[in-house]
Amino acid sequence: MKKRFILFIALLIQCHLFSQPYYKYWIQFTDKNKSPYSVTNPSAYLSARAIYRRVKYGIPIQYNDLPPNPAYIDSVVSKGVKLLNRSRWFNAISIDAVSASDTAAMAKIRALPFVKSSKFVTIVNPGQNKSNFSETINTHNPLSADTQNYGAAYNQVHMIGIDCLNNMGFRGKGKRIAQIDSRFGIANILPAFDSLYNRSGVLGTWDFVWEDPNVYDDTNNADVHGQMVLSCMVGNLPGQFLGDAADADFYLLRSEDAASEYQIEVDNWTSAAEYADSAGADIITSSLGYTTFNDTNTNYTYADMNGKVAVASIAATIAVEKGMVVCVAAGNLGGSPWQYISSPGDADSILTVGAVDAFGGYAGFSSTGPTSDGRIKPDVVAQGEATVLASPNGGITAGSGTSFATPLIAGAAACLWQADTNANCVQIMNAIRQSASLYNNPDTQLGYGIPNFCLARTILTALTGITKNKVVTDLTKIYPDPFTDNITVLFFSSTIQNVNVRMFNTLGQIVNQKEWKVAGGGNTLISLSGLQNLVNGVYLVVVTDENGSVFTENVVK
Repeated sequence: MKKRFILFIALLIQCHLFSQPYYKYWIQFTDKNKSPYSVTNPSAYLSARAIYRRVKYGIPIQYNDLPPNPAYIDSVVSKGVKLLNRSRWFNAISIDAVSASDTAAMAKIRALPFVKSSKFVTIVNPGQNKSNFSETINTHNPLSADTQNYGAAYNQVHMIGIDCLNNMGFRGKGKRIAQIDSRFGIANILPAFDSLYNRSGVLGTWDFVWEDPNVYDDTNNADVHGQMVLSCMVGNLPGQFLGDAADADFYLLRSEDAASEYQIEVDNWTSAAEYADSAGADIITSSLGYTTFNDTNTNYTYADMNGKVAVASIAATIAVEKGMVVCVAAGNLGGSPWQYISSPGDADSILTVGAVDAFGGYAGFSSTGPTSDGRIKPDVVAQGEATVLASPNGGITAGSGTSFATPLIAGAAACLWQADTNANCVQIMNAIRQSASLYNNPDTQLGYGIPNFCLARTILTALTGITKNKVVTDLTKIYPDPFTDNITVLFFSSTIQNVNVRMFNTLGQIVNQKEWKVAGGGNTLISLSGLQNLVNGVYLVVVTDENGSVFTENVVK
């Protein structure tokens, strides 16, 4: 069951033909003993930018950063197989074995003392025609042009408030986004991407399916999924269309074989995420997901969607631990027998993105939460129904799927991070969640709701500017929410002290504030009144105590 998250798009994929069957395996090693790599010399396997990220955010070089032992890899390859991908995080490799699963070569590999396990992940049959897979495309007409800057893309950009940051000059400059996807069509020659390629904004490409730097597809029935996803962030047709992170740089990574669905693609995704880490990417965005496979023995169940079973889900969590923001599509299985988010969208600590329509209502195809262990998913949502995209034919079109909501959030995250480079990835993602419309009352369809990136910047300013990352320990409740003309802050303090209460609008302007002496060892009610003249919208309340600790919560009028 194919779960590339794009609805209604007709694609025919042409891939390689083989003269004999290829059996692919995932080989895990027992250890990294006697390896030439060490944690004291990370430049041997991490880029300078990846090392800088770890230093800046206090992330130590760890054992799982080390590549697999080259001697182990050589021993496996010497048994007559071909090396495909390596995994540092799982101490593993993927290989091609041109033989049956019970061959002498595989038996010899399994007998090696440093081989922990071997897992069959796919077979490519001789003469297999890989051009039979197809999807259908939505014929939605794009919205008419609304502004000179965004054109038909205005609604999807304005909905999440990223136009506010763009207008301040934050368009993702200096931030690096790794897009893990299927192929990227003819993005390298389309007018919509001229500005990206003319400034050398594509920093690297790699195809993990065929082990090749060419990620594009110029066939008659080109695979354009990656190309259209990319356009949501960086497409630029003056007066017609503009992505929400037009100045960001990109790594374009293909992990998905659109013609089939086997566990090898999960392994490819993991290798691509490790590439993003080692290259020094700040953000990973991926509109791919996995539940069931052509080999039904390897299917996931909903019980597996706890972030701890699927390899790609574990890898997504590790990517956050390495300092990256990770945005993953929730999936398009809403209303189906499965209905729930898929891997790696079930991963802990990442932003899983669902879809809404042009009016902010739940898009019925968008996969729902929670995870099987009860966590809120999706995290946030953006416009994924009738999303305006750069057309494969050179103009603009529209399509539907959580595939297109996800890059909108990823591109906006790049702009938010540019606006506050002192924030770490967890603070960026938390600010996005806290800025969302349902943060105080999340549900299984929209998660925390539609984020407001202008408000998210205000939240970050409070966290990184006022508190300098100190931990908030006071308990605060704000009500009513929504409010009309006043709010009450219920503040707990263990000591008598003075606190400052401020209310900000989405532009970061203070609209109300009060100094208050709170009682020690109990709750104090602090009232902010005279709010009847405020316009309807989302506001941020910031409470700061004498020690510089801060509590932030958004409320709606």
